Amino acid sequence: MGVVVTDEPKSVSFTRRGVLGAFAATAITAAPTFSNAAGFLRGSGNIRRLHMYSGRTGETLNTIYWIDDKYIDEAVHEISLFMRDWRANSVKTIDHRTLDIMAASHNVMDVSEPYIMLSGYRSKATNDMLRRRSRGVARNSLHMKGQAADLRLKSRSVSQMARAALSCRAGGVGKYRNANFVHMDCGDIRSWSR
Repeated sequence: MGVVVTDEPKSVSFTRRGVLGAFAATAITAAPTFSNAAGFLRGSGNIRRLHMYSGRTGETLNTIYWIDDKYIDEAVHEISLFMRDWRANSVKTIDHRTLDIMAASHNVMDVSEPYIMLSGYRSKATNDMLRRRSRGVARNSLHMKGQAADLRLKSRSVSQMARAALSCRAGGVGKYRNANFVHMDCGDIRSWSR
């Protein structure tokens, strides 16, 4: 599979100029703070975007997946394909709530660099294999439901990323300092550190 890059799915009846204009309008607003991150999850912006890179596959994704209170099915499918279990080449639709937490956290940190995605969806076989290698992998991991992602940013520390995700008050946040990544999921609100 090659590099996945998308700006605007064909199934949406917006012009590229209109989408870019709307994005520019939201980009010039004041940078969000930790205290107002939850507003992003409730739709205070007109556009939601995810920008990620996978070192495992060499793929890059940069897509708008939500516009004017609607998820764009084609973009969500592309994100799910990008976040697939690359070991088993298995795809599961990623929960919209997880996408929103990832996007809101990225906005809160006010960065333009892509997330480096370490793990998205995991098949049971992959999760079991990882459990045998590490005690930090949960038996019933939300990765197996398409509800979690393990991410890092070059320009932000694990603590900064975790604070941004926690400010969303929308799911689980795990800090993995030694491995330099943050786990974000749409499960119960909780946090941990390893």
